[in-house]
Amino acid sequence: MPIEILMPALSPTMTEGNLVKWHKKEGDVVKSGDVIAEIETDKATMEVDTPDEGRLGKILVPEGTEGVQVNQVIALLLEEGEDSATLENIKMGGAPKQAQKPETLPSAPESKPDLKVIPSQRNSSGDRVFATPLARRLSENAGLNVQSISGSGPHGRVVKADVDRVLSGSNPVPLLRPSVTSVLLSGYEPDYDVLPVSNVRKVIAKRLVDSKQTVPHFYLTIDCDIDSLLKARKQINEKANEAYKLSVNDFVIKACAHALKQIPAANASWIEDQIYQYTSADVAVAVAIDGGLITPVIRQAETKGLVEISQEMKALASRARENKLKPEEFQGGTFGLSNLGMYGVKEFSAIINPPQGCILAVGMGEERPVVRGGLLTTAMMMTCTLSVDHRVVDGAIGANFLKVFKECIENPVMMIL
Repeated sequence: MPIEILMPALSPTMTEGNLVKWHKKEGDVVKSGDVIAEIETDKATMEVDTPDEGRLGKILVPEGTEGVQVNQVIALLLEEGEDSATLENIKMGGAPKQAQKPETLPSAPESKPDLKVIPSQRNSSGDRVFATPLARRLSENAGLNVQSISGSGPHGRVVKADVDRVLSGSNPVPLLRPSVTSVLLSGYEPDYDVLPVSNVRKVIAKRLVDSKQTVPHFYLTIDCDIDSLLKARKQINEKANEAYKLSVNDFVIKACAHALKQIPAANASWIEDQIYQYTSADVAVAVAIDGGLITPVIRQAETKGLVEISQEMKALASRARENKLKPEEFQGGTFGLSNLGMYGVKEFSAIINPPQGCILAVGMGEERPVVRGGLLTTAMMMTCTLSVDHRVVDGAIGANFLKVFKECIENPVMMIL
């Protein structure tokens, strides 16, 4: 009996995925653990291993297929001695929709609108068309002419339900050019490309919108003197004889972990009207990848030395860029860290990644004038901003976290002891 290869659930939130590529073709012999396909999930693109040994008898879902449901049969594996004739009556049924190039909206007539006078919208009777702001925005985004939509609201007002009815196809109306606003305001329509949106980007967009809409953010900013840290880093790296090389970010991860152990109330989440306070500092570090970002986690960072953190972070970042992270390597962080200093960014505020209660945004180190003992001098300074979920972490807790963090950064020996 052929072995069914199912679309795996590679994250807790995954319900469907895109089958990006098959690494094996029909007839190939595969061993347990061989990479058989690449799946784009709601988190990243990851390689999937074959569950058993045998010969790939039939591919039921071709590569490039979008929206493959979790646990859907995607291929059949023949065991030793099984004949491919047993697969002749098996058809590729229920395959989800294929990836398609976005369709171009039909062009409007060649005549250009009058750029000097933009008349008020009116219906066929000459009266002004009334529509809710939401209905107007939805119409504009969809390229619909709100003048042609029949309103069902009070006094014929066009409401969201009317626009939804049109979008569902039950009451089609003429399309406007996608960039009609640009045409009216500037007199020309710029060239553009419609880009495909990956599952990763869709999930990033949804989660960040949800975070900003539902999480009450507030922000705390401090400046850290990193002269001593840079000196310590240089000395440690010189003694290493290229066996390893510490980065400033390695020190930042360790300082975050130390501060979380000293201020455990900052190491918490708000989940279903309850506060979860964590006992280990699992620091999720943002890493840029093609098409988005992912946050591999340094688990129990408070128990690890700088060298161990450095080596683990380099390995995780490398696998992240190759789309080879395992789910347990990027899920379940208790605290977020985003460092854009290497890109020359001086200061920024990061968006919290729920259910984490905090994320630290780290800018670049730069030489700035400072006053010490009444005298003007210079120092290498680094600006850090803590984004805080006010439901779980109050201002005093966040301030105390930054106080301990700053002490660690400015006295790196505290991270070595």
